Amino acid sequence: MPMHAQEIEDLLRASFPDATIEVQGNDGVHMSAMVIDESFRGKNRVQQQRAVYAALKGKMDGSNGELHALALTTRAPD
Repeated sequence: MPMHAQEIEDLLRASFPDATIEVQGNDGVHMSAMVIDESFRGKNRVQQQRAVYAALKGKMDGSNGELHALALTTRAPD
């Protein structure tokens, strides 16, 4: 079952309550997300993106994942 942008945002918001989050995409399978959060400060891009994937609670895991592709932009606030 494909995921909607709001579902993805809700999952991310649970882990990053104070973040600026923007989720885009309309096919429910190939989406993009921008997450700007203070918790990313001092972390490299891989560490930031791992935190985002963890927040998705397995929704992208393997061929049975609800979300096939998520283009990520992550950073700490300016």
